[in-house]
Amino acid sequence: MAVKSEDRERRPVTGTGIAPARSRASDVDDLTRTLDILNRIGSAVASQAGIDAIVQAVTDAATELTGAQFGAFFYNVINDQGESFTLYTLSGAPREAFETFALPRSTRLFAPTFRGERIVRADDVLTHPDYGHAAPHFGMPPGHLPVRSYLAVPVMARTGEVHGGLFFGHPRPGVFTARHESLIAAIAIQAGIAIDNARLIDVARNAQRQLRQLNETLEQKVVQRTEELHRSELQFRQLVAGVADYAIYMLDPQGHIASWNPGAERIKGYSASEIIGRHFSTFYTPEDRAAGKPQTALAIAAREGKYEAEAWRIRKDGTRFWAMVVIDAIHAPDGSLIGFAKVTRDMTEKRAIQEQLHQSQKMEAIGQLTGGVAHDFNNLLTAILGNLDTIARKIPQDNGRLHRAVDNATQGAERAANLTQQLLAFARRQPLNPKPTNVNRLVLGMADMVGRTLRENIVVENVLREGVWQVEIDPHQLESAILNLCVNARDAMPAGGKLTIETSNVTVDERFEGRGDMTFGDYVLICVNDTGSGMTSEVMARAFDPFFTTKAIGEGTGLGLSQVFGFVKQSGGYVWLQSEVGQGTTVKIYLPRLVAAQSVAEPIASPPPSPRGSADEVILVVEDDDDVRIYSTESLRELGFQVLEARDGPSALRVIESHPEVTLLFTDVGLPGINGRELVDEARRYRPGLKILFTTGYERSTLTHDGRLDPGVELLTKPFTRLQLANRVRAVLDAGVDPLT
Repeated sequence: MAVKSEDRERRPVTGTGIAPARSRASDVDDLTRTLDILNRIGSAVASQAGIDAIVQAVTDAATELTGAQFGAFFYNVINDQGESFTLYTLSGAPREAFETFALPRSTRLFAPTFRGERIVRADDVLTHPDYGHAAPHFGMPPGHLPVRSYLAVPVMARTGEVHGGLFFGHPRPGVFTARHESLIAAIAIQAGIAIDNARLIDVARNAQRQLRQLNETLEQKVVQRTEELHRSELQFRQLVAGVADYAIYMLDPQGHIASWNPGAERIKGYSASEIIGRHFSTFYTPEDRAAGKPQTALAIAAREGKYEAEAWRIRKDGTRFWAMVVIDAIHAPDGSLIGFAKVTRDMTEKRAIQEQLHQSQKMEAIGQLTGGVAHDFNNLLTAILGNLDTIARKIPQDNGRLHRAVDNATQGAERAANLTQQLLAFARRQPLNPKPTNVNRLVLGMADMVGRTLRENIVVENVLREGVWQVEIDPHQLESAILNLCVNARDAMPAGGKLTIETSNVTVDERFEGRGDMTFGDYVLICVNDTGSGMTSEVMARAFDPFFTTKAIGEGTGLGLSQVFGFVKQSGGYVWLQSEVGQGTTVKIYLPRLVAAQSVAEPIASPPPSPRGSADEVILVVEDDDDVRIYSTESLRELGFQVLEARDGPSALRVIESHPEVTLLFTDVGLPGINGRELVDEARRYRPGLKILFTTGYERSTLTHDGRLDPGVELLTKPFTRLQLANRVRAVLDAGVDPLT
């Protein structure tokens, strides 16, 4: 037990620690007290108490034995610099007395103790040769308990390791004697042994506790592990049962179904009670069963360990789906076959995506092929149609035979031009000139054209909802698409029927049934429905393919629906096809709503201006194809214009520089050297007010972005007739100048 400092102050202690003129009785009492203290230390050391209790008991007893005002044990925890010590126990003074001071460092005064080199005793520490050499205080810091008498003894382990040190202090000089030094040295040895023993006891107790805990929990671990195995098995079963995208089930060695998960029920349509026990060949198509493919699959799996394939499979309701199948052979430890694990995945949607990719690649190939020949082909058709038009105007009116020959040739050339245009539309390579369009007004405006296209035994009904939103679309191409659908409907109703053109507003969101790849938003729906013969599923699958047709040879090109599909997709819309044999066909066109302009005023129709020109209107024709250039210049001269010509861009620039009277530049886009757009940009540097009309047989994005003509671009596509040329030239000349920015 620690002795309070105030009790210690009242004891008569001299510098030697022994009162003068002691009597024999006093010596006996002093010896008795010393032995009593040593007995207490021995009891503490011999006990199996913890290190904390032993060290505190030793510190208290040693402080009382030496008569020190305070004593302390500092635990030796040396860092890389050898200066890290921890205050472990304190006796005779409150711990608060040391809280404001740094712990001792390995200075000249403290180092011998913490290194286990020797005992340090000083009658007056202030005069000790090792005191006062350490910064920053070079002595005790201000506020430290006063110390004059100083005694420090290292406490060491059996191995020579220094556990720490016992330190004692007193404010008066000469309190600690050689006797105290000897007693504390002996106590320090016992303390070191006690700390070693306490550590060993702690280790043994920890080991016993861990062993006891291990023994106590071993059975629990066995139970827990068993439960984990059961739980793992249950989780596996739940996992298999919870997989909805895969059919996972077991087969016996003969191929009969032994288990069934919900994914199998969802994909194949059978419940477990309906299918378990039946042969897995139930899911094969009749032709595959006839070819023995189920037995072949099991034989390969048994021989090679696994069978993988993709093929058509049959659901309970008779519908087919494209499946990826895996069959794994299951063997017993002795190697015998005990069954098969069967996994089936419905790949119908993925196959559809792959077919869409194939369709996209096919369109790209057709687009490249079409683009490669369109320019030259349309140049030829321009010359052919133009010269046929010239011949038709020169033939006497009474020569019916020549007029019929020219008409037949013209119709053939126009069909060829239309064929090229349809191919470009399907491949989404045609330049579009979208404008804000009222679909209802456009459909009503087509009434006469649709009526002339259909037969008298076909009834036409327009169901046009009020308030249909505007769309931004190329109106001429939309008319052509609707007309194509009407022609297809006519051919599907040879005995007559009903054609319905319907318009409405549609909002596509997550609730929209069968939205497919449509993005959410507002659309205008144009629905063309007929009561004709309808299509089979095989015909529907190929309906949008170019050149695919069910008509007899010579009765159709197979490009009508493909042109509709390409044009609508290029315009940012969607096309859906619904048909049933004997019930008719419905084609739905979804066009995005025009949000930027809810209402666009349409210009009031006015009589077309006279296409003729005058001598003061000078047109520069730039065309590298000689036949087209000759036809264009001759036609314009016949119309009364003054015409200059050039076959390439550099020549045209020289003409513009030398002829400031040029009013209109009529140029082909695909010129050798610099193209038509580059020619216009350069010409506008000299003549900012120069009016421009482009022409091309195939526009390769020089004038378009995202398939749409750039703002301000006036384009006359080839092939063109004399009248079309005259009207477009007149319109550009009479309009203002656009900067083409």
